[in-house]
Amino acid sequence: MKKWFTLLVVLCFNSYLKAQIITIDTLNNGTVLLQKDSRIDILGQKMEDYNTSLAKSVRSGKGFRLMLLTSNDRNMVMQTRSKLLQQYPEHKIYMIYQSPFIKLKMGNFVERTDAEKLKKQLLSQKIITGNIYILSETIEIKPEPSENTH
Repeated sequence: MKKWFTLLVVLCFNSYLKAQIITIDTLNNGTVLLQKDSRIDILGQKMEDYNTSLAKSVRSGKGFRLMLLTSNDRNMVMQTRSKLLQQYPEHKIYMIYQSPFIKLKMGNFVERTDAEKLKKQLLSQKIITGNIYILSETIEIKPEPSENTH
């Protein structure tokens, strides 16, 4: 059984190796002729485009988030989360489960003053009834639209 499996793996691997063929011509001073499958270039271009879009979309750095809620009542956390998503769609909300509690965090603030402003708004609207803490964390930083990109 192992021999058949090994043979199958070798045959499959052999078909993948045919994307690039190297032949050495010994009659003409040992020149090397390389025949490359054009799909390799297409795949390389797609990988480059994907990596470039990732690099442009989100970076991470030091910043602040608001710790809004820590509870083991899932329904209450989900209700609070849905209210926040409706009223503050521009801010990202993070729901983290650390047994037995669910933690609700909000925002990606580079400046602490921005986090403090939102904290005051949330307390004045009484969406969050408990304490709100400002945490220093690694956040997602989206590039500004005015940044020069190649």
